Amino acid sequence: MGKNEIKYPNITVSLVGGSGNTFSILFAMRAAFRKNGIMDKWEEFREEAKSGDYDHLLQTCMSWVNVE
Repeated sequence: MGKNEIKYPNITVSLVGGSGNTFSILFAMRAAFRKNGIMDKWEEFREEAKSGDYDHLLQTCMSWVNVE
């Protein structure tokens, strides 16, 4: 996978309009994982997302799915 490739480009998660805090972002991502049948990847995503600061969380989201 190239540096700018998204792991699941067919999944789009809207992070606009939420409170923008870490928990709401993780909640939206978890809902998208569940809806799209990739809950088996949730722990991998969560560990990667939590391994840095808020900016790292957003970057991780954008590397896994399309974010709007």
